[in-house]
Amino acid sequence: MKEILDAIQARSESSDDSAAGRAAEFAALPVPESYRAVTVRKDETEMFAGLATRDKDPRRSLHVDEVPVPELGPGEALVAVMASSVNYNSVWTSIFEPLPTFGFLERYGRLSELARRHDLPYHVIGSDLAGVVLRTGPGVNAWHPGDEVVAHCLSVELESSDGHNDTMLDPEQRIWGFETNFGGLAELALVKSNQLMPKPAHLTWEEAAAPGLVNSTAYRQLVSRNGAGMKQGDNVLIWGASGGLGSYATQFALAGGATPICVVSSEQKADICRRMGAEAIIDRDAEGYRFWKDEHEQDPREWKRFGKRIRELTGGEDVDIVFEHPGRETFGASVYVTRKGGTIVTCASTSGYQHEYDNRYLWMSLKRIVGSHFANYREAWEANRLVAKGRIHPTLSKVYPLEQTGQAAYDVHRNLHQGKVGVLALAPREGLGVRDHELREKHLDAINLFRNAPAGRPGGPGADTPAERAGGLGRGASARRAGEPAGVAGAGR
Repeated sequence: MKEILDAIQARSESSDDSAAGRAAEFAALPVPESYRAVTVRKDETEMFAGLATRDKDPRRSLHVDEVPVPELGPGEALVAVMASSVNYNSVWTSIFEPLPTFGFLERYGRLSELARRHDLPYHVIGSDLAGVVLRTGPGVNAWHPGDEVVAHCLSVELESSDGHNDTMLDPEQRIWGFETNFGGLAELALVKSNQLMPKPAHLTWEEAAAPGLVNSTAYRQLVSRNGAGMKQGDNVLIWGASGGLGSYATQFALAGGATPICVVSSEQKADICRRMGAEAIIDRDAEGYRFWKDEHEQDPREWKRFGKRIRELTGGEDVDIVFEHPGRETFGASVYVTRKGGTIVTCASTSGYQHEYDNRYLWMSLKRIVGSHFANYREAWEANRLVAKGRIHPTLSKVYPLEQTGQAAYDVHRNLHQGKVGVLALAPREGLGVRDHELREKHLDAINLFRNAPAGRPGGPGADTPAERAGGLGRGASARRAGEPAGVAGAGR
């Protein structure tokens, strides 16, 4: 691995960087027989039996193991990972909720002889990376050894016609590093070549690794025609607007000429939204919204109070789009406050997946509920292109070494973070990998916005649960829902 890292570092300092020479140099590098990777182990899936969700500790279940390098198949690439990041699917995997991921690997392994590689007694996790291509398999023509890349997490087979209009509809669609093995929280990663995208040249390795999953998810959910199809002038209600997912939705709304109405849970998070450029902000803790009377009954009076507050911020207008991911705790309110003919687009259910709402406010006002899950290759490419152009910025707040991935996942699980939490893999330190210094200097304040933000309130016995982060119930009722499974990767506060 040292020889690979030395070649990557030498390239960063080289003035002669022809594509042909780079490809030949990296193709000649020996690939080791094994590499270090963050894993969960199949024989430990019951280690948290009987514990409440918040008491399950990723630091116990995530290991840094030496694992064999997988066989490279057709249409695939082996990537030297310089940096990765933690998503909420990393947390779910680490606490074995809503169920252990080994069932995903077993089902994938039954698909083909090649897919059988993924069915192992350990799972290398992680759904983001920034790094350098080392090898490509047969049939790969667009990418070459030495290419600096990021990867999106959509893994598809595309042998069915169903996926050829929108690859997210492929029957064999999976999330890499969550429903497949050989993910990005490792020194090496195995991806399909159609997961690869150019690394934004003005970002460091750790910054470039941070947007992938959440940025693409927010793009499809909010901007794409497959999601809400946001347009200029739209009012967009964004739950968790300073979090790992919501922070990208906030940026897309601002960049697209819409007005974000940012829902947050503290003054510190409100300040982050202001620094991103948002003006309409609701601190749901300070204003005391409680959308449920108890575990079984919602409170429409609180929906109306919430809607009135939104109108105060928008000059009397209702919201055109609700960017939903908390789920159960907020969904009734989301349906209520959406304008006639508006759209509620949902990608997750971090507070519970059994949603309840008053359907009269949906059907009689011709509103739409749209389900959205990650993004197809084109959407991920467009989302990454906006990052590369400096229109959308990473929301990285903290970075850990690979050995401390368990702590990084713990931070996300216990909501001790802002934005995204990064992980260094092969990169020996932060700050490496920048090629376009001029563009970086132009956007440096925006790139560092989350780095410079004050930390949220600490975790511990009284810290937020996912349901409390959604803004619905008080602590007692939240705890009753804490064991419910969450929705899609990347959903955060």
